[in-house]
Amino acid sequence: MKIWALVLSVIGASLAWIGRVAAQEVWADIGNRYSLSGPNALTRSTLLDRQEKLQNKCDQSSRRELTRDPELFKNLLVDDQHKLLYCYVPKVACTNWKRVLMVATGKWKKVNSALEIPAALAHAIGTFQRLSNFEMAEIEDRLATYNKLIVVRHPFERLLSAYRNKFEAKNEKSSSYFQSRFGRKIIKKYRRNPSTGSLLLGNDVTFKEFVDFIVDDDNENGTRNEHWQSITDLCHPCSVNYNLVSKYETLVEDATEILERIGVDSVTFPSRPRNVEPTENILDKYYSTLSYGQLRDLAKLYHRDFYLFDYSVEKILGFSIA
Repeated sequence: MKIWALVLSVIGASLAWIGRVAAQEVWADIGNRYSLSGPNALTRSTLLDRQEKLQNKCDQSSRRELTRDPELFKNLLVDDQHKLLYCYVPKVACTNWKRVLMVATGKWKKVNSALEIPAALAHAIGTFQRLSNFEMAEIEDRLATYNKLIVVRHPFERLLSAYRNKFEAKNEKSSSYFQSRFGRKIIKKYRRNPSTGSLLLGNDVTFKEFVDFIVDDDNENGTRNEHWQSITDLCHPCSVNYNLVSKYETLVEDATEILERIGVDSVTFPSRPRNVEPTENILDKYYSTLSYGQLRDLAKLYHRDFYLFDYSVEKILGFSIA
């Protein structure tokens, strides 16, 4: 792979002047971090492959230059202790990743399991430093020297997860907020003859109505909420050179290797709960309610995520979208 060849060429050139003993130390370190043998060999290989594919696709699509607007990096959380930048994406295990990093950085000490940390605390303002809070010179230094992690998910799975969590769930603080703020507007605009109760509470938005809302070009609030905004717009993968590209499908395996890579052994990444029906198992139930036009609009809305992170519409729907 190109990345591996580049790593080897740089190291090889350096050995000419490092000296015999120092050279042995360098090769030992590289072998420990990037060896394609051992218990995590397949995951290491997969992470390298994803990194290379993402970089190649960004190069082919005219990678943007690094902007000097710090706001571009507001979703990048900073762990100076382990030299890690993590771009959190709602509905892609960001709560558990934040919990794990809280334990790893000593922000939460009274814990036997990362899952004991309240979700509200993990998401609280001020729990983590954001890269956007630094001066541009400090931002550029961290981007150049830190590991950079992004966790991605199939766009249609992520979108459905957001809908179920924010609009279908009942009597929860987070869902009540979304139903009040967005649900009432959605029902008023996209439902014929809504009931007084629906207009008042906004708690029975259908998936079809939700999709109408986010693909509506005239809707100012449509795709701007981070829970369904594209990963590309949240994390800017062609401006930030992510070297750790994890996928929701291999979440725990990836996390195990990543934590080892950055030197964290004080916490393990939580396993997926077994008593919750996975979103991927019920995709057809929801997406079968959408028209072809809605599916086409969704594919267009998330086309960069599909392309950059190697996902396909066909895998979910069973047919292509023109």
